[in-house]
Amino acid sequence: MNRLRRILKHRWIDETDARRALGRGAPQRIEARVKASELKHSGEIRVCIEAGMPLSYLWRNASARDRAIALFGKLRVWDTAHNNGVLIYLLLAERRIEIVADRGLNDPVSSTAWQALLNGMAAAFKAGQFEAGLHAAIDAVDALLMQHFALAPGEKNPNELPDAPLIL
Repeated sequence: MNRLRRILKHRWIDETDARRALGRGAPQRIEARVKASELKHSGEIRVCIEAGMPLSYLWRNASARDRAIALFGKLRVWDTAHNNGVLIYLLLAERRIEIVADRGLNDPVSSTAWQALLNGMAAAFKAGQFEAGLHAAIDAVDALLMQHFALAPGEKNPNELPDAPLIL
């Protein structure tokens, strides 16, 4: 019964609901925040917002983390020059956020630090403050990228991934 309830919950909402939950102009503000962040470090941030997971993931009882890892590969977030791409994934049906980082950033940052970062944002998502939560996630990832991959004066970061959030 739990699986059926989960499937119905995920199939009930779609991309239109995701855009409505974010609010008018949110995708543009999120894009601007990512662009501004990437001017300061060599990392790449990709934001993906999904209303509900595909049926194939739900049928095999995949977690939000499983889906985020799959999208990390499908969106080629791993394919950056410095191996420091980061996917911020928001699953609206479950009000879950997942952050998947490539080895360049994941190796120096402890799993405890990643978990603390996620826990800090959980309240915003549970309260339905999706845009604010995503801004907090971008800012937190930006701080980590600045710590480990700050650009030298005059150095430029070639934009390797789209800055606009992907809404599925």
